[in-house]
Amino acid sequence: MARTPLSGVQHTLRAGAYEAVIASVGGTVRSLTSDGRDLIVPFEADEVRPAHRGALLAPWPNRVVDGTYSFDGRDLQVAINEIARNHALHGLASWLDFVLVDANASTATLTATIEPQGAYPWRVVVELLFTLDAHGLTQTVTATNESAEAAPWGTGPHPYLVAGAGTVDDWTLTLPAVEVLAVTPDRLIPTGLRPVEADDPTRFDFREPRQIEAVEIDHAYTGLARDDNGIATVRVEAADGHGVQMTWDAACPWVQIHTADKGVGKPGHRTGLAVEPMTCAPDAFNAANYDYDAGLIVLEPGASSAASWTISAF
Repeated sequence: MARTPLSGVQHTLRAGAYEAVIASVGGTVRSLTSDGRDLIVPFEADEVRPAHRGALLAPWPNRVVDGTYSFDGRDLQVAINEIARNHALHGLASWLDFVLVDANASTATLTATIEPQGAYPWRVVVELLFTLDAHGLTQTVTATNESAEAAPWGTGPHPYLVAGAGTVDDWTLTLPAVEVLAVTPDRLIPTGLRPVEADDPTRFDFREPRQIEAVEIDHAYTGLARDDNGIATVRVEAADGHGVQMTWDAACPWVQIHTADKGVGKPGHRTGLAVEPMTCAPDAFNAANYDYDAGLIVLEPGASSAASWTISAF
């Protein structure tokens, strides 16, 4: 009997110039190419996934500060997995093994269940639908609360986009957002929304296409410009005009941008730009602590919530 790769069962999708490989652990987009060109930073099938690269983030994306939150009269403590900053990072689903329930050459549907536990005492079934076509790879996440009580919910993906040759420093970013969430420099705890041009526009204002160069970003943005269909688009372009873009609708009013500052000489350092559409803000499980709408979703018993995003080449 063949051994299952460390990243889980592999599901390969093909459509036109595109090929995507989905790994079952974390419902992870392990690789995505167009005409053989990487659109995300990939990793090997028989490799423990590096951090959260390509994984689904749920039932919260980003951080729960200090791993503590209150909901419906309960005070809850989540395990700390971002040790240096003492936060609970990126939810509970990223190491679940998602089981294939339906597939063909260009689509795959996988499911997993977040079981009730001390840190999150609700049962939520998570369904992932991956569709590959001429427009790229679309991932749709549907969460259904199978508990007898309402549950807090948020989600998002974690791809590191690759524009082409070079590194993050060489690429041009178009990010049509008017507000950035200011955070403390050491622990990235949210402190409030700021106009992107207010404090450090060279670092944060990419409403017009501009080379990223050496700036370091690990911040959430909101106030996204959208087209007539409500679609927001972030584009990353290499010097030769090739690039990759990510689009999503109003289900995700936030996006985290991270320039992958791992440390000079460390694997993955600035080799891809993390673009993470999110249904809610960082630390949304503590939404009452903030004077802006953090976007926390409350799933009533039996209710479902869906969000989707697409990665494509240009």
